[in-house]
Amino acid sequence: MFNTISMIGLGYIGLPTATLFASRKKKVIGVDINQHAVDTINRGKIHIVEPDLDMLVQAAVTSGYLRATTMPEPADAFLIAVPTPFTDGYKPDLSYIQAAAEAIAPVLRKDNLVILESTSPVGTTEKLAEWLAKSRPDLTFPQQAGEAADVQIAYCPERVLPGRVVHELVENDRIIGGMTRAANFMAAALYKIFVRGDLLATNARTAEMSKLTENSFRDVNIAFANELSMICVSAHRSASIHKFFM
Repeated sequence: MFNTISMIGLGYIGLPTATLFASRKKKVIGVDINQHAVDTINRGKIHIVEPDLDMLVQAAVTSGYLRATTMPEPADAFLIAVPTPFTDGYKPDLSYIQAAAEAIAPVLRKDNLVILESTSPVGTTEKLAEWLAKSRPDLTFPQQAGEAADVQIAYCPERVLPGRVVHELVENDRIIGGMTRAANFMAAALYKIFVRGDLLATNARTAEMSKLTENSFRDVNIAFANELSMICVSAHRSASIHKFFM
């Protein structure tokens, strides 16, 4: 079903994901607008810091299963892992996702699967489908044809920690948020290529919310730990000063 996979965005999530597919002997076309990143990867090197990734990339490139480029090419599945930074006023910037949609639209074809992995507000996957439909009126998408759509779309976020990305991409459970049941089936089949954890099927909006919830949970815990650290430092200094004057 998936002989050629395209990874849009070759950063801390995109490059390890692309490499893991390639390590399972799938042809992977990595796409990034950063020419330096593309050239580095095509030399079998990496432009980011992540344990164990350098050896995997070198093996994938040398064996011919991973190749990087700045322009999307036809594939069976397209995974989008691009930044979604905050703009002024703490509003999410979806322009990178829209740009990725416009870039892959010309090479889409019937029976393709498009997966969004970027951390995104609830409803972004549906916006992605709208952008693609606008660019390719000759194809049908889930919001138009449901299960019978020419191109299926899903939201499947990563759940990893820096420094353990390669291990956790393989071992962690993964949520599959398809816009249709067909999208869920296709996305699950794709990730089963290298994921050993459970693949939990739901809808796109639920998957988007689960990712935001998990990130928020981590942020709150980190913030709490930082506050405790400052309290403890302050208490230690006060105790030291008190002891000095005793």
